[in-house]
Amino acid sequence: MTSDYAVLAEDLTKFYGPRRGIEGLTLGVEPGEVMGFLGPNGAGKTTTIRLLLDFLRPTRGRATVLGLDPRRDKATLHGRIGYLPGELAFPGRERAADLLRFLGDARGGVAWSRVTELAERLDLDLTRPVRAMSKGNKQKVGLVQAFMHQPALLVLDEPTSGLDPLMQQEFLAMVRDARAAGQTVFMSSHVLAEVQQVADRVAIVRDGRLAAVERVESLGRRAVRSVEIHFADPVDPGEFAGLPGVGDVTVSGPVLKCTVDGRLDPLIKAAARHEVVDLLSAEPDLEETFLSFYYHSEGAGDATRAGA
Repeated sequence: MTSDYAVLAEDLTKFYGPRRGIEGLTLGVEPGEVMGFLGPNGAGKTTTIRLLLDFLRPTRGRATVLGLDPRRDKATLHGRIGYLPGELAFPGRERAADLLRFLGDARGGVAWSRVTELAERLDLDLTRPVRAMSKGNKQKVGLVQAFMHQPALLVLDEPTSGLDPLMQQEFLAMVRDARAAGQTVFMSSHVLAEVQQVADRVAIVRDGRLAAVERVESLGRRAVRSVEIHFADPVDPGEFAGLPGVGDVTVSGPVLKCTVDGRLDPLIKAAARHEVVDLLSAEPDLEETFLSFYYHSEGAGDATRAGA
């Protein structure tokens, strides 16, 4: 890997005593891309983010962020990053407006119109004291402070936590706008549908290790989909049971039901030998694909083979 990445981790490893946080993570995030960092709680997502920002020191391995060393260039780097932690803490009594003005000044000045624009998008009342806010509104404050200085890199740890569905969609629109402006987004989540909507690629972690790196469309293509074909006449299930990627074949008279893992082409060609009345195919579910990486050892194999 070269130094041309916005984020580059090489053999990044962190152990907490005998417990593994993350081990052997090698991953590059291209400038201007949205990288989804997927895994359930405890998989190593937050540990990775804290290592990248030098809030934790690695057991071994190294990382560069925006071409800089997270430890040596920490002050410079943090000025170019918008960071939303997974656990927000606002200990003071300030109103949201006062807190955001302070943070904007600390970053060298942020146009107040930019802050109010983001607040309006997220339906955030800036006159309220932050500590009296609900979890969802505190999350909105966290998002505004991450986005307001239009940083080169956004590092977002479970960014939609506490947001209602309407605000989740507005957040995703903000991510799309950031990408259109050339910003890089590194976004951890266990909410697969939202990542599917905005990410260019996804990195999947399981038990502290990288399981796979895929383009979102590739992950969708490898998803198992359900297919139902209605023929004009009854068909023999044996014609379909041995086809590549086709499984769970059941036939009831002229109706064939099966699953397809991968390309539909072999099934379609076999079906075309008969008169097809109707064909129903459920869209691939990214969540099912994701879970298959966790619970089938063959799916969680060599991350390099998967595109890391």
